[in-house]
Amino acid sequence: MSIDHNPRGDAKELLEFLLRLAQALLACGEQTATVELSLRRAAAAYGMRRSRVVAFPTAVFITVHDGQQEHVTLAEGPTQSLRLDQIGDVHRLRDLAQRGEVAPSDGRTKLSSILDQPARFGFSGGVIGHLILSVGVALILMPAYQNLIAAAVLGLVVGIVKAFNRDRPVLAVPLPVIAAMLVSALVFLAVKQGLAIDPLHALIPPLVSFLPGGMLTLGMVELAYGDMVSGSSRLMAGFVQLVLLACGLAAGAALIGYAPADLVNAAPATISPFWERLAPWVGVIVFGVGVFLHFSAPSGSFLWMLLVLLMAFMAQQASALYFAKAGTGFFGMLVAIPLSYWIHLRFRGPPATVTFLPSFWLLVPGAVSLLSVTKMLSDRAAGIDGMATAILIFVSLALGTLMGAAIYKLLTERFNAWQLQLGRAGRYFRRSKR
Repeated sequence: MSIDHNPRGDAKELLEFLLRLAQALLACGEQTATVELSLRRAAAAYGMRRSRVVAFPTAVFITVHDGQQEHVTLAEGPTQSLRLDQIGDVHRLRDLAQRGEVAPSDGRTKLSSILDQPARFGFSGGVIGHLILSVGVALILMPAYQNLIAAAVLGLVVGIVKAFNRDRPVLAVPLPVIAAMLVSALVFLAVKQGLAIDPLHALIPPLVSFLPGGMLTLGMVELAYGDMVSGSSRLMAGFVQLVLLACGLAAGAALIGYAPADLVNAAPATISPFWERLAPWVGVIVFGVGVFLHFSAPSGSFLWMLLVLLMAFMAQQASALYFAKAGTGFFGMLVAIPLSYWIHLRFRGPPATVTFLPSFWLLVPGAVSLLSVTKMLSDRAAGIDGMATAILIFVSLALGTLMGAAIYKLLTERFNAWQLQLGRAGRYFRRSKR
Protein backbone atom coordinates (compact mmCIF):
# COMPACT_ATOMS: atom_id res chain seq x y z
CA MET A 1 0.00 0.00 0.00
CA SER A 2 1.30 3.42 -0.88
CA ILE A 3 1.54 6.13 1.77
CA ASP A 4 -1.16 8.81 1.79
CA HIS A 5 0.51 12.18 1.47
CA ASN A 6 0.01 15.76 0.40
CA PRO A 7 2.45 16.33 -2.48
CA ARG A 8 2.40 20.11 -2.19
CA GLY A 9 3.02 20.14 1.52
CA ASP A 10 5.69 17.44 1.38
CA ALA A 11 7.69 18.67 -1.64
CA LYS A 12 10.65 20.00 0.34
CA GLU A 13 10.71 17.01 2.65
CA LEU A 14 10.50 14.63 -0.29
CA LEU A 15 13.29 16.50 -2.05
CA GLU A 16 15.56 16.10 0.97
CA PHE A 17 14.77 12.37 1.16
CA LEU A 18 15.47 11.87 -2.56
CA LEU A 19 18.75 13.73 -2.22
CA ARG A 20 19.88 11.58 0.69
CA LEU A 21 18.77 8.44 -1.15
CA ALA A 22 20.76 9.48 -4.24
CA GLN A 23 23.90 9.96 -2.15
CA ALA A 24 23.42 6.54 -0.58
CA LEU A 25 22.92 4.85 -3.98
CA LEU A 26 26.06 6.49 -5.34
CA ALA A 27 27.92 5.29 -2.24
CA CYS A 28 26.73 1.79 -3.15
CA GLY A 29 28.59 2.15 -6.46
CA GLU A 30 25.43 2.35 -8.56
CA GLN A 31 25.59 3.57 -12.14
CA THR A 32 24.48 7.20 -12.40
CA ALA A 33 21.79 6.39 -14.99
CA THR A 34 20.31 3.83 -12.58
CA VAL A 35 20.32 6.40 -9.77
CA GLU A 36 18.49 8.93 -11.97
CA LEU A 37 15.86 6.38 -13.01
CA SER A 38 15.32 5.22 -9.41
CA LEU A 39 14.76 8.77 -8.16
CA ARG A 40 12.36 9.66 -10.98
CA ARG A 41 10.31 6.56 -10.22
CA ALA A 42 10.29 7.39 -6.51
CA ALA A 43 9.21 10.97 -7.19
CA ALA A 44 6.39 9.72 -9.42
CA ALA A 45 5.25 7.32 -6.68
CA TYR A 46 4.87 10.31 -4.33
CA GLY A 47 2.85 12.28 -6.89
CA MET A 48 5.69 14.41 -8.31
CA ARG A 49 5.48 13.42 -11.97
CA ARG A 50 7.47 16.36 -13.33
CA SER A 51 10.79 15.52 -11.73
CA ARG A 52 14.24 15.86 -13.24
CA VAL A 53 17.38 14.25 -11.90
CA VAL A 54 21.02 14.62 -12.95
CA ALA A 55 23.50 12.47 -11.05
CA PHE A 56 27.28 12.44 -11.21
CA PRO A 57 29.69 10.44 -9.03
CA THR A 58 30.44 13.62 -7.05
CA ALA A 59 27.22 15.66 -7.30
CA VAL A 60 23.43 15.32 -7.54
CA PHE A 61 20.85 17.78 -8.98
CA ILE A 62 17.12 17.20 -8.39
CA THR A 63 14.03 19.23 -9.27
CA VAL A 64 10.40 18.35 -8.48
CA HIS A 65 7.17 20.23 -9.30
CA ASP A 66 4.31 20.10 -6.80
CA GLY A 67 1.73 21.57 -9.18
CA GLN A 68 2.35 25.17 -8.18
CA GLN A 69 6.09 25.73 -8.23
CA GLU A 70 9.34 23.97 -8.90
CA HIS A 71 11.67 22.97 -6.07
CA VAL A 72 15.37 22.55 -6.79
CA THR A 73 18.22 21.15 -4.73
CA LEU A 74 21.77 20.02 -5.28
CA ALA A 75 24.46 18.49 -3.12
CA GLU A 76 27.85 16.85 -3.22
CA GLY A 77 28.24 13.15 -3.84
CA PRO A 78 28.72 10.46 -1.19
CA THR A 79 31.29 10.98 1.54
CA GLN A 80 31.72 7.28 2.39
CA SER A 81 31.66 3.88 0.74
CA LEU A 82 29.21 1.32 2.06
CA ARG A 83 29.52 -2.28 3.18
CA LEU A 84 27.45 -5.05 1.62
CA ASP A 85 24.92 -5.11 4.46
CA GLN A 86 24.39 -1.35 4.09
CA ILE A 87 24.10 -1.74 0.30
CA GLY A 88 21.39 -4.36 0.77
CA ASP A 89 19.44 -2.12 3.17
CA VAL A 90 19.73 0.92 0.88
CA HIS A 91 18.40 -1.07 -2.07
CA ARG A 92 15.47 -2.35 -0.04
CA LEU A 93 14.66 1.21 1.00
CA ARG A 94 14.91 2.32 -2.63
CA ASP A 95 12.40 -0.36 -3.63
CA LEU A 96 9.99 0.90 -0.95
CA ALA A 97 10.44 4.49 -2.16
CA GLN A 98 9.77 3.50 -5.77
CA ARG A 99 6.44 2.08 -4.65
CA GLY A 100 5.69 5.04 -2.35
CA GLU A 101 5.50 2.72 0.65
CA VAL A 102 7.62 4.78 3.06
CA ALA A 103 7.02 8.34 4.23
CA PRO A 104 9.88 10.70 3.30
CA SER A 105 10.55 11.55 6.94
CA ASP A 106 10.68 7.86 7.85
CA GLY A 107 12.90 7.23 4.85
CA ARG A 108 15.41 9.83 6.01
CA THR A 109 15.44 8.31 9.49
CA LYS A 110 16.02 4.83 8.05
CA LEU A 111 18.84 6.13 5.85
CA SER A 112 20.56 7.68 8.85
CA SER A 113 20.31 4.43 10.80
CA ILE A 114 21.63 2.44 7.82
CA LEU A 115 24.67 4.70 7.42
CA ASP A 116 25.41 4.64 11.16
CA GLN A 117 24.90 0.93 11.80
CA PRO A 118 28.00 -1.00 12.90
CA ALA A 119 29.49 -3.87 10.91
CA ARG A 120 27.73 -7.18 11.53
CA PHE A 121 30.92 -9.02 12.50
CA GLY A 122 32.66 -6.21 14.36
CA PHE A 123 36.36 -5.39 14.48
CA SER A 124 37.63 -8.98 14.58
CA GLY A 125 35.31 -10.16 11.81
CA GLY A 126 36.53 -7.45 9.46
CA VAL A 127 40.19 -8.20 10.18
CA ILE A 128 39.88 -11.99 9.90
CA GLY A 129 37.74 -11.56 6.78
CA HIS A 130 40.49 -9.51 5.13
CA LEU A 131 43.04 -12.20 5.96
CA ILE A 132 40.79 -14.89 4.44
CA LEU A 133 40.00 -13.00 1.22
CA SER A 134 43.73 -12.27 0.74
CA VAL A 135 44.47 -15.98 0.97
CA GLY A 136 41.64 -16.65 -1.50
CA VAL A 137 43.15 -14.28 -4.06
CA ALA A 138 46.57 -15.87 -3.56
CA LEU A 139 45.04 -19.30 -4.21
CA ILE A 140 43.66 -18.02 -7.51
CA LEU A 141 46.76 -16.12 -8.67
CA MET A 142 49.68 -18.32 -7.53
CA PRO A 143 48.94 -21.04 -4.92
CA ALA A 144 52.53 -21.70 -3.81
CA TYR A 145 52.70 -22.28 -0.05
CA GLN A 146 55.05 -19.33 0.56
CA ASN A 147 52.63 -17.01 -1.25
CA LEU A 148 49.73 -18.27 0.87
CA ILE A 149 51.64 -17.64 4.09
CA ALA A 150 52.65 -14.17 2.92
CA ALA A 151 49.04 -13.40 1.90
CA ALA A 152 47.75 -14.47 5.32
CA VAL A 153 50.28 -12.38 7.27
CA LEU A 154 50.02 -9.29 5.07
CA GLY A 155 46.24 -9.60 4.79
CA LEU A 156 46.05 -9.58 8.58
CA VAL A 157 48.25 -6.48 8.78
CA VAL A 158 46.24 -4.56 6.17
CA GLY A 159 42.98 -5.68 7.78
CA ILE A 160 44.09 -4.23 11.13
CA VAL A 161 45.15 -0.96 9.46
CA LYS A 162 41.77 -0.67 7.71
CA ALA A 163 39.87 -1.48 10.90
CA PHE A 164 41.65 1.22 12.91
CA ASN A 165 41.01 3.72 10.11
CA ARG A 166 37.28 2.89 9.82
CA ASP A 167 36.08 5.98 11.71
CA ARG A 168 38.75 8.36 10.43
CA PRO A 169 37.58 9.66 7.02
CA VAL A 170 40.44 12.18 6.90
CA LEU A 171 42.89 9.32 6.42
CA ALA A 172 40.72 7.48 3.86
CA VAL A 173 42.48 9.06 0.85
CA PRO A 174 46.12 8.30 1.83
CA LEU A 175 45.24 4.90 3.33
CA PRO A 176 45.81 2.89 0.09
CA VAL A 177 49.25 4.48 -0.33
CA ILE A 178 50.16 3.81 3.30
CA ALA A 179 48.94 0.20 3.04
CA ALA A 180 50.83 -0.37 -0.23
CA MET A 181 54.01 1.10 1.26
CA LEU A 182 53.68 -1.07 4.37
CA VAL A 183 53.03 -4.25 2.37
CA SER A 184 55.94 -3.57 0.00
CA ALA A 185 58.34 -2.79 2.85
CA LEU A 186 57.41 -6.00 4.72
CA VAL A 187 57.73 -8.14 1.58
CA PHE A 188 61.18 -6.84 0.67
CA LEU A 189 62.32 -6.95 4.28
CA ALA A 190 61.45 -10.66 4.20
CA VAL A 191 63.30 -11.05 0.89
CA LYS A 192 66.30 -9.27 2.37
CA GLN A 193 66.28 -11.76 5.25
CA GLY A 194 66.49 -14.62 2.75
CA LEU A 195 62.88 -15.83 2.90
CA ALA A 196 61.59 -17.49 -0.31
CA ILE A 197 58.88 -14.95 -1.16
CA ASP A 198 57.83 -14.04 -4.69
CA PRO A 199 57.33 -10.22 -4.65
CA LEU A 200 55.25 -10.21 -7.84
CA HIS A 201 52.53 -12.44 -6.39
CA ALA A 202 52.91 -11.52 -2.71
CA LEU A 203 52.13 -7.81 -3.18
CA ILE A 204 48.69 -8.06 -4.81
CA PRO A 205 46.49 -10.28 -2.54
CA PRO A 206 46.64 -8.10 0.63
CA LEU A 207 45.85 -4.99 -1.45
CA VAL A 208 42.93 -6.47 -3.39
CA SER A 209 40.34 -4.55 -1.35
CA PHE A 210 41.94 -1.28 -2.53
CA LEU A 211 42.01 -2.19 -6.22
CA PRO A 212 39.55 -0.06 -8.24
CA GLY A 213 38.55 -2.82 -10.65
CA GLY A 214 34.84 -2.25 -10.02
CA MET A 215 35.23 1.50 -10.46
CA LEU A 216 37.11 1.12 -13.75
CA THR A 217 34.61 -1.41 -15.08
CA LEU A 218 31.66 0.78 -14.07
CA GLY A 219 33.34 3.70 -15.83
CA MET A 220 33.44 1.62 -19.02
CA VAL A 221 29.76 0.70 -18.59
CA GLU A 222 28.79 4.37 -18.19
CA LEU A 223 30.78 5.35 -21.27
CA ALA A 224 28.96 2.63 -23.20
CA TYR A 225 25.64 4.14 -22.01
CA GLY A 226 26.76 7.59 -23.18
CA ASP A 227 27.43 9.06 -19.72
CA MET A 228 30.63 10.76 -20.79
CA VAL A 229 31.19 12.85 -17.66
CA SER A 230 30.49 10.09 -15.14
CA GLY A 231 32.32 7.40 -17.11
CA SER A 232 35.46 9.42 -17.75
CA SER A 233 35.60 10.72 -14.17
CA ARG A 234 35.35 7.18 -12.76
CA LEU A 235 38.05 5.95 -15.14
CA MET A 236 40.36 8.81 -14.19
CA ALA A 237 39.74 8.32 -10.46
CA GLY A 238 40.42 4.59 -10.78
CA PHE A 239 43.62 5.17 -12.75
CA VAL A 240 44.85 7.73 -10.21
CA GLN A 241 44.23 5.22 -7.40
CA LEU A 242 46.28 2.64 -9.31
CA VAL A 243 49.12 5.13 -9.73
CA LEU A 244 49.03 5.95 -6.01
CA LEU A 245 49.14 2.26 -5.12
CA ALA A 246 52.08 1.71 -7.48
CA CYS A 247 53.91 4.68 -5.97
CA GLY A 248 53.28 3.26 -2.50
CA LEU A 249 54.73 -0.09 -3.58
CA ALA A 250 57.79 1.60 -5.07
CA ALA A 251 58.29 3.75 -1.96
CA GLY A 252 58.10 0.71 0.32
CA ALA A 253 60.69 -1.13 -1.76
CA ALA A 254 62.97 1.92 -1.75
CA LEU A 255 62.82 2.13 2.05
CA ILE A 256 64.36 -1.35 2.24
CA GLY A 257 66.93 -0.57 -0.47
CA TYR A 258 65.34 -2.14 -3.54
CA ALA A 259 64.62 -0.61 -6.96
CA PRO A 260 61.17 -0.49 -8.65
CA ALA A 261 62.35 -3.18 -11.08
CA ASP A 262 62.50 -5.63 -8.16
CA LEU A 263 58.71 -5.30 -7.75
CA VAL A 264 58.08 -7.38 -10.86
CA ASN A 265 60.86 -9.96 -10.62
CA ALA A 266 58.94 -13.19 -10.17
CA ALA A 267 60.78 -16.19 -8.77
CA PRO A 268 59.77 -19.59 -10.16
CA ALA A 269 57.49 -21.55 -7.83
CA THR A 270 57.13 -25.32 -7.66
CA ILE A 271 53.47 -26.38 -7.66
CA SER A 272 52.04 -29.82 -8.33
CA PRO A 273 49.75 -29.97 -11.39
CA PHE A 274 46.86 -31.34 -9.33
CA TRP A 275 47.06 -28.53 -6.75
CA GLU A 276 47.48 -25.95 -9.51
CA ARG A 277 44.16 -27.06 -11.02
CA LEU A 278 42.31 -27.43 -7.71
CA ALA A 279 43.60 -24.34 -5.87
CA PRO A 280 41.66 -21.71 -7.88
CA TRP A 281 38.33 -23.40 -7.08
CA VAL A 282 39.25 -23.60 -3.42
CA GLY A 283 40.32 -19.96 -3.71
CA VAL A 284 36.86 -18.92 -4.95
CA ILE A 285 35.21 -20.44 -1.87
CA VAL A 286 37.81 -18.98 0.49
CA PHE A 287 37.46 -15.60 -1.20
CA GLY A 288 33.68 -15.75 -0.78
CA VAL A 289 34.04 -16.44 2.96
CA GLY A 290 36.46 -13.53 3.29
CA VAL A 291 34.21 -11.12 1.41
CA PHE A 292 31.21 -12.19 3.51
CA LEU A 293 33.08 -11.37 6.74
CA HIS A 294 35.16 -8.36 5.73
CA PHE A 295 32.45 -6.49 3.83
CA SER A 296 29.76 -7.52 6.32
CA ALA A 297 27.37 -9.15 3.84
CA PRO A 298 23.66 -9.31 4.79
CA SER A 299 22.25 -12.25 6.69
CA GLY A 300 21.21 -15.11 4.41
CA SER A 301 23.30 -13.91 1.46
CA PHE A 302 26.36 -16.18 1.77
CA LEU A 303 25.13 -19.19 -0.22
CA TRP A 304 23.65 -16.98 -2.95
CA MET A 305 26.86 -14.96 -3.16
CA LEU A 306 28.95 -18.12 -3.31
CA LEU A 307 26.72 -19.55 -6.06
CA VAL A 308 27.20 -16.45 -8.22
CA LEU A 309 30.96 -16.45 -7.58
CA LEU A 310 31.32 -20.11 -8.58
CA MET A 311 29.14 -19.77 -11.68
CA ALA A 312 30.98 -16.65 -12.84
CA PHE A 313 34.37 -18.29 -12.26
CA MET A 314 33.20 -21.45 -14.03
CA ALA A 315 32.11 -19.42 -17.06
CA GLN A 316 35.43 -17.59 -17.08
CA GLN A 317 37.46 -20.80 -16.87
CA ALA A 318 35.40 -22.56 -19.54
CA SER A 319 35.69 -19.64 -21.95
CA ALA A 320 39.49 -19.55 -21.41
CA LEU A 321 39.67 -22.87 -23.29
CA TYR A 322 38.46 -21.22 -26.50
CA PHE A 323 39.11 -17.47 -26.17
CA ALA A 324 41.94 -15.16 -25.15
CA LYS A 325 42.26 -14.71 -21.39
CA ALA A 326 41.65 -10.95 -21.64
CA GLY A 327 38.12 -11.59 -22.92
CA THR A 328 37.02 -14.23 -20.41
CA GLY A 329 35.64 -11.62 -18.02
CA PHE A 330 32.86 -11.03 -20.57
CA PHE A 331 31.53 -14.55 -20.06
CA GLY A 332 31.91 -14.35 -16.28
CA MET A 333 29.76 -11.23 -16.04
CA LEU A 334 27.40 -12.56 -18.72
CA VAL A 335 26.50 -15.27 -16.19
CA ALA A 336 26.83 -13.27 -12.93
CA ILE A 337 24.54 -10.34 -13.81
CA PRO A 338 21.36 -12.18 -14.90
CA LEU A 339 21.86 -14.83 -12.21
CA SER A 340 22.08 -12.15 -9.50
CA TYR A 341 18.89 -10.44 -10.68
CA TRP A 342 17.14 -13.80 -11.02
CA ILE A 343 18.04 -14.71 -7.43
CA HIS A 344 16.76 -11.38 -6.16
CA LEU A 345 13.49 -11.20 -8.05
CA ARG A 346 12.48 -14.85 -8.40
CA PHE A 347 13.81 -16.35 -5.16
CA ARG A 348 13.53 -13.26 -2.92
CA GLY A 349 17.27 -13.37 -2.34
CA PRO A 350 19.56 -10.46 -1.45
CA PRO A 351 19.71 -7.40 -3.73
CA ALA A 352 21.50 -8.18 -7.00
CA THR A 353 24.30 -5.72 -6.24
CA VAL A 354 25.24 -7.69 -3.11
CA THR A 355 25.72 -10.93 -5.05
CA PHE A 356 27.39 -9.69 -8.23
CA LEU A 357 29.79 -7.11 -6.72
CA PRO A 358 32.10 -9.85 -5.36
CA SER A 359 32.30 -11.20 -8.91
CA PHE A 360 33.90 -7.93 -10.00
CA TRP A 361 36.52 -8.35 -7.28
CA LEU A 362 36.98 -12.05 -8.04
CA LEU A 363 37.89 -11.43 -11.66
CA VAL A 364 40.62 -9.10 -10.31
CA PRO A 365 40.92 -6.69 -13.26
CA GLY A 366 42.53 -4.17 -10.94
CA ALA A 367 45.38 -6.56 -10.16
CA VAL A 368 46.40 -6.67 -13.82
CA SER A 369 46.28 -2.88 -14.01
CA LEU A 370 48.33 -2.46 -10.83
CA LEU A 371 51.01 -4.78 -12.17
CA SER A 372 51.00 -2.82 -15.44
CA VAL A 373 51.37 0.55 -13.73
CA THR A 374 54.08 -0.87 -11.47
CA LYS A 375 55.98 -2.18 -14.50
CA MET A 376 55.95 1.33 -15.98
CA LEU A 377 58.20 2.41 -13.13
CA SER A 378 60.98 0.20 -14.49
CA ASP A 379 59.98 -0.95 -18.01
CA ARG A 380 57.76 1.51 -19.83
CA ALA A 381 57.16 -0.70 -22.90
CA ALA A 382 56.12 -3.71 -20.79
CA GLY A 383 53.91 -1.50 -18.63
CA ILE A 384 52.10 0.01 -21.61
CA ASP A 385 51.59 -3.45 -23.11
CA GLY A 386 50.15 -4.69 -19.81
CA MET A 387 47.88 -1.64 -19.54
CA ALA A 388 46.50 -2.35 -23.03
CA THR A 389 45.65 -5.87 -21.83
CA ALA A 390 43.97 -4.44 -18.73
CA ILE A 391 41.85 -2.11 -20.89
CA LEU A 392 40.68 -5.12 -22.90
CA ILE A 393 39.72 -6.83 -19.64
CA PHE A 394 37.68 -3.80 -18.53
CA VAL A 395 35.96 -3.61 -21.90
CA SER A 396 35.09 -7.31 -21.77
CA LEU A 397 33.70 -6.96 -18.24
CA ALA A 398 31.66 -3.91 -19.22
CA LEU A 399 30.24 -5.66 -22.29
CA GLY A 400 29.44 -8.73 -20.20
CA THR A 401 27.61 -6.53 -17.68
CA LEU A 402 25.58 -4.81 -20.40
CA MET A 403 24.77 -8.04 -22.24
CA GLY A 404 23.91 -9.85 -19.01
CA ALA A 405 21.43 -7.15 -18.02
CA ALA A 406 19.90 -7.21 -21.52
CA ILE A 407 19.59 -11.00 -21.48
CA TYR A 408 17.89 -10.94 -18.08
CA LYS A 409 15.43 -8.29 -19.26
CA LEU A 410 14.62 -10.33 -22.37
CA LEU A 411 14.18 -13.57 -20.42
CA THR A 412 12.02 -11.83 -17.81
CA GLU A 413 9.73 -10.36 -20.48
CA ARG A 414 9.39 -13.78 -22.14
CA PHE A 415 8.76 -15.48 -18.79
CA ASN A 416 6.10 -12.94 -17.80
CA ALA A 417 4.43 -13.28 -21.21
CA TRP A 418 4.46 -17.07 -20.86
CA GLN A 419 2.93 -16.84 -17.37
CA LEU A 420 0.24 -14.50 -18.71
CA GLN A 421 -0.63 -16.89 -21.55
CA LEU A 422 -0.66 -19.84 -19.16
CA GLY A 423 -3.02 -17.97 -16.83
CA ARG A 424 -5.36 -17.12 -19.70
CA ALA A 425 -5.34 -20.74 -20.88
CA GLY A 426 -6.15 -21.92 -17.34
CA ARG A 427 -9.07 -19.51 -17.03
CA TYR A 428 -10.38 -20.56 -20.47
CA PHE A 429 -10.12 -24.24 -19.50
CA ARG A 430 -12.00 -23.67 -16.23
CA ARG A 431 -14.78 -21.73 -18.00
CA SER A 432 -15.16 -24.39 -20.70
CA LYS A 433 -15.31 -27.10 -18.06
CA ARG A 434 -18.24 -25.37 -16.41
